[in-house]
Amino acid sequence: MRQKIAPSVSVTYARNGSSTRSNELGMRPMQERAYEKRGEQYLLIKSPPASGKSRALMFIALDKLHNQGLKQAIIVVPERSIGASFADEALSASGFWADWTVAPKWNLCNAPGSEGGKVNALGAFLDSDDRTLVCTHATFRFAVDRFGVEAFDDRLIAVDEFHHVSANPDNRLGAHLAEFIARDRCHIVAMTGSYFRGDAEPVLGPEDESRFDTVTYTYYEQLNGYTWLKALDIGYFFYTGSYVDDILKVLDPAEKTIIHIPSVQSRESTKDKFREAEHIIQELGEWQGRDPDTGFHLVWTAEGRTLRIADLVDNEPSKRERVSAALKDPARKNDRDHVDIIIALGMAKEGFDWIWCEHALTVGYRSSLTEIVQIIGRATRDAEGKTRARFTNLIAEPDASEEAVTEAVNDTLKAIAASLLMEQVLAPRFNFSPKRPDSGPIEGYDYGEGGYDPDKPNVGFNEDTGQFQIEIKGLAEPKSEEAERICKEDLNEVIAAFVQDKTTIERGMFDEETIPEELTQVRMGKIVKDRYPELGEEDQEAVRQHAVAALNLTQRAKQTILGGGGAGEEGEVKANTALIDGIRKLAMDVRELDIDMIDRTNPFGEAYAILSKTMNEKRLKEIEAVIAAKKVKMTPEEARDLARRALRFKQERDRLPSITSPDAWEKRMAEGVAFLAQMKRDAANG
Repeated sequence: MRQKIAPSVSVTYARNGSSTRSNELGMRPMQERAYEKRGEQYLLIKSPPASGKSRALMFIALDKLHNQGLKQAIIVVPERSIGASFADEALSASGFWADWTVAPKWNLCNAPGSEGGKVNALGAFLDSDDRTLVCTHATFRFAVDRFGVEAFDDRLIAVDEFHHVSANPDNRLGAHLAEFIARDRCHIVAMTGSYFRGDAEPVLGPEDESRFDTVTYTYYEQLNGYTWLKALDIGYFFYTGSYVDDILKVLDPAEKTIIHIPSVQSRESTKDKFREAEHIIQELGEWQGRDPDTGFHLVWTAEGRTLRIADLVDNEPSKRERVSAALKDPARKNDRDHVDIIIALGMAKEGFDWIWCEHALTVGYRSSLTEIVQIIGRATRDAEGKTRARFTNLIAEPDASEEAVTEAVNDTLKAIAASLLMEQVLAPRFNFSPKRPDSGPIEGYDYGEGGYDPDKPNVGFNEDTGQFQIEIKGLAEPKSEEAERICKEDLNEVIAAFVQDKTTIERGMFDEETIPEELTQVRMGKIVKDRYPELGEEDQEAVRQHAVAALNLTQRAKQTILGGGGAGEEGEVKANTALIDGIRKLAMDVRELDIDMIDRTNPFGEAYAILSKTMNEKRLKEIEAVIAAKKVKMTPEEARDLARRALRFKQERDRLPSITSPDAWEKRMAEGVAFLAQMKRDAANG
């Protein structure tokens, strides 16, 4: 019998059909939004998988070629298989004024031969009168190395899956883009379904990023506008022993599923990927052989049906190529019965399109947030009759007797961090403003049953754009354009850095003595300062407050609407209407929606409540003991930050914080001042 799991994230959407509706030019809402910015020289499109970024690029590229004087458009994709997304499209059939065409010889993703030959072909294209070419990131990098950035003047360079780029000098594509921007003679369109980087390196440097105009289409807008898919669950499940023995506790053979087995370097791997795939197939039922046309395994289940299983782990070229070709067969794209389960290792992630997938089951923690977003994106396609989808992360439960207990605990914390972040990604967008005497309602926002109340902070929601407008008393406003952009566009990137900070999540979840403000003010303050050193102190504080507000309002609202438990006794999550009701209820229930109240909330409290339902209590205590054993004392940097906040406290209350105060945060600020004073005394005494 399948074990019920308490999802850490469970969201429900309206299914209003808007994101799949096209205008008179054949553009869906995201594509229309991007096309409105077609005149920008540097454009960054941030939009979920399956939202139509490839076609959006076609519309923009055609306009740049025909109406903006550019010579050619070069589409750059991370791997050859994704090149198929930019094949010919008869856009005029849906109302556009031109069709997208790429001559077969200029789709270098399909070309045989070495990279050297493809670089030669790209050089020939630059000298030709043809207009469009598709190649891989690698081919493009080598071509820039050979021909120089000046060879691409007056051309459009469109970089798909832009999160592969990095500002790290060792990342050649990132270095080339910086050179293109410095020369300022080409146009760049960058597209990504996830702007997060697992290694926490920025995609572009601040100066280069500021040159880009951004089009953002949120997960909320995408999923809320679907016709069929209504609910998405994201959760983690802990197991002991070998995962192949426990996998049927979370794998429902009746659901269309992609199973990503663990890397052979990971803790969860048995080090024999072929045996793992075979074991999963054996667990599912009685093997009947392979389909001669597709290469899929045929398995007869105890329920009396035949499962069609695609094994992408098998390394034998002839078998794997036949299975891959069968999965990509365009004639079977809309056939729900074509395949039931896909087992993969490094494949079936980015750019893989199987609209029927209902469950993305991943074994082992994935260190890259981008990879997690991409895997979840495999299950969030809209398809007829598919009303629910889920992502499950199957993780080895930490065991204090293991030598690798620290690594196991770290994986657990990372999985929790990923769930917290995905909750932010899936929620409606937050726009915050300070509550003032002259504040008033904003057109287009619904303020609930009683309407706008001028005497208290209000919460408005725009159903069409999927955006909140939330008033918070005492909220700091960004002063510079860059700080305003960060508060508008990059809060999730700030939150990603915060929830992935090991010390932060350890203290927040397992140290009962931690004061919430140490996390929300000191730790978040440090992250903002390190990430945006070019911002002034007032702007850094504004970014900090906006990021904490976005994270904590999501957590507090979830706690409010779920009754504080996160899940019912049977692990079934109660109704959750994308947090709208919860945030409104929170605003009504609290005495004052102010920044101090938000700062006094531990962002990890609700995550701990869910973890305690999911993990063995003995294991939970063992984790707490491991973390308690390495508790660190105050650092000079933390003391300086506490002293700065103590000075602000003195300015507001006309006295310094007291070290004997019953208020834990006031006492902590006073300890920071005392720590610094002691440091000075020690330095003076040699």
